[in-house]
Order: sequence, then C-alpha cells, then structure tokens
Amino acid sequence: MKRTFLFGLAGFTALALMAWGVDAGLQYLGRTASPDAPVAPAPPPTPTAHITATLFYGARDGLLLHPVRVEVRLAEGPVAQGREIVRALLQPPPAPYVSVIPAGTTLKAFYLTSGGDAFVDLSADVSAKHPGGTHAELLTVYAVVNTITTNLQGVQRVQLLVDGKEADSLAGHVDVRRPLERDTAFVRQEPPPAVVQ
Repeated sequence: MKRTFLFGLAGFTALALMAWGVDAGLQYLGRTASPDAPVAPAPPPTPTAHITATLFYGARDGLLLHPVRVEVRLAEGPVAQGREIVRALLQPPPAPYVSVIPAGTTLKAFYLTSGGDAFVDLSADVSAKHPGGTHAELLTVYAVVNTITTNLQGVQRVQLLVDGKEADSLAGHVDVRRPLERDTAFVRQEPPPAVVQ
C-alpha cells in the first residue's frame, strides 16, 4: 500500500513537472525579444531610379534662364515623366539659381497630344503671385516651355493652362492662348553645369 502510494505520488509529481515545463516552454516561445537582444538591421531602402533632366532656372540678376542638369525621378511613360520633370522645376532650385515661377505654384495636370503638344496645367498661384513685367513673365513661360521641349522627345510645343482653364496670359504681357515652341533667346548660351543631385 505504501509502495502504491509512493508510485502514485511520483506519477503525480512527474505530471505536474511536465505541465509546468510545457507551460514554461509556451511562455518562452510567446515572449518578444528582450530590448538588449541585437536586432537584425533593416534591409537598405531600394534606390529610386533617376534620369538627368535639363531644367531652366533664372540667374540672380533676373536677365536670363540657365539650363541646369538635375536628377529627376524616373517615371514610366512620357506623360508620367513629364509630370515628374515639371514637379522638379517647381521645387526650389539649387544655389545659386533662382526660380522664375512663383512660390506655391503646383502642377494640377499634365498631358500630351498625338500631335506633339504638351499641356501643362498650373495652379492659380502662377498668375496670382507673379511679380509682373514683360521680361519676368517671358522667363516664367519659357522656363516651362523650354524644360518640357528639351527633355521629352517628340514634344514640339507647350500650352500653359491656369487652374484648368485656358488663359490669355500669366500676368498680362505674354500671350499663352496657343501652344508655344522652344525659344532660346532668353537662355544663357553656355554648356549646362554638372548634374545637381
């Protein structure tokens, strides 16, 4: 009888230890790594593909446009690439150049026709915040026109729209009611500087 009792006690103890071991093992598996444990480094971000585009910015003297080679995000297809190029032009330019497009101007739409025309729809800021004057307006218009026609193969002319509508001008001086061709009369005639990252 005493032997049976000891075997029963031993069996009960063995079962209790086994249950405790299983529970401890499950808790161990469910725990998160301790804060002191080394964490595997995150994989490096996938680099974004870029193209080198020639964007037209103003000089500090406000007289001419300068062609500047800039890294622009690569996009799939000419319409998407055109959008990326215009968005890059609307960003603050690299030093020592100045933007000839009023601050706050955004791209609302960009599309191409089969006849080689690009339509660039800019927000109303391009007119509302423009400083005015014929020369300043010419620089604004041809910064956009020359940037698009220089970088998008097959695009011959650019039509500027303001807030989704055709406009007579941006600031009262330059007729933008029709698509315009590239004009280098307002561009400094020198090789573009090295690529700006």
